[in-house]
Amino acid sequence: MTTSVVFIHGLWIHSVSWNPWQELFERHGYRTFAPGWPGDGETVADTRSHPERVAGLGVQEVTAFYTQVVGVLDEAPIVVGHSFGGLIAQKLLDHGLAAAAVCISPAPIKGIRAVPFSLLRSSFPVLKNPANRSKAVALTARQFAYSFGNAISPEESTELHRDLTIPSPGRPLFEASTANLRRSSPTAVDTQRSERGPLLLIANGKDHTVPAVVVRGAHRLYARGGSPADLRTYEDRGHSAPFDHGWRELADDTLAWLDGHALRP
Repeated sequence: MTTSVVFIHGLWIHSVSWNPWQELFERHGYRTFAPGWPGDGETVADTRSHPERVAGLGVQEVTAFYTQVVGVLDEAPIVVGHSFGGLIAQKLLDHGLAAAAVCISPAPIKGIRAVPFSLLRSSFPVLKNPANRSKAVALTARQFAYSFGNAISPEESTELHRDLTIPSPGRPLFEASTANLRRSSPTAVDTQRSERGPLLLIANGKDHTVPAVVVRGAHRLYARGGSPADLRTYEDRGHSAPFDHGWRELADDTLAWLDGHALRP
């Protein structure tokens, strides 16, 4: 029986984005946690006021932080991650620190070859300047509308940008973009590992930041191993799917998937 769920946000979105999920999961009997990345403030405003606190953080440092988070729990939790949070969730599952993982539009792990134009364009605000590797970068409302809000109304995109966005470290994007050029990379996951908990990969068909083809690439890598991942695709959703007006569909389906794997309180 697994009763704890740890939610992990990705770049540019504060952990308060998980509040509706936490309320829903707690009504279903789960104990939930949604700690921000190291350096994040308790609020969006505080995090925006101190971008220097997250500058320079990479995938390894963020993974180490969440390793400590799950390590103090009395059981291996379920981890639910979005974007780079989905990559971190896979690493925790790979390391045997999670009972199961649900990864929504997860950032590409090492080995995925697909590099769609929209992914490059979404990353361009960071990758255009090598100095951003050691800095924190914020998205403008226009950049957010392309990367996150293209499948929702302009009004909702503007509202989400206002309420949820924070500066985030540029380094993870540089690490992901060069992963296949290096022998080792912090974005690497052992997709051949047969002894791990269940894994659900969620793709969104209109996602510009992590296009569905990237998530399908991860699914194929796991399929070659001894413990395949499950894949679910929402054709009309974008990168804002877990925290826009349609979040409940993903959350309810996640609860049903957990129930199907007997991962319930």
